[in-house]
Amino acid sequence: MAQLNPYLHFDGTAREAMNFYKEVLGGELEFTTVGESGMMGDWPDNMPKPDPEKIMHSSLKKEAWTILASDMMDPSSFTKGDNVDLCLVCESKEEIEDLYNKLSEGGKVFMELDKQSFGWFAQFTDKFGTEWMLQFDGDK
Repeated sequence: MAQLNPYLHFDGTAREAMNFYKEVLGGELEFTTVGESGMMGDWPDNMPKPDPEKIMHSSLKKEAWTILASDMMDPSSFTKGDNVDLCLVCESKEEIEDLYNKLSEGGKVFMELDKQSFGWFAQFTDKFGTEWMLQFDGDK
């Protein structure tokens, strides 16, 4: 069954915020910058190229919970209130496909479900305005 993780978006302060959360909450913290991700060469044409030092993805894990975060890639698109997504980390390709088809129906898809360098991923707003990310780390 998928695991629900909050995904926070920051306006360039993800590293500072996540280090603060680690200091307060404890846990194991990991960062990947845009430059380290290998995605700069595959960056979509309809999006401005981000600073390679910005945080592409970070995770703070402790026992049964995980907080995920990144910097908003386009600072002009950052609006307080749209800086949280619900991220479902799926256990199989079948599960991510099923959830994508059901949750995105009638909504607005930002990133179609597709294979990325880190696994399968999709991002969309459902028909009620809730922001979602779906992720599956497997290859198949």
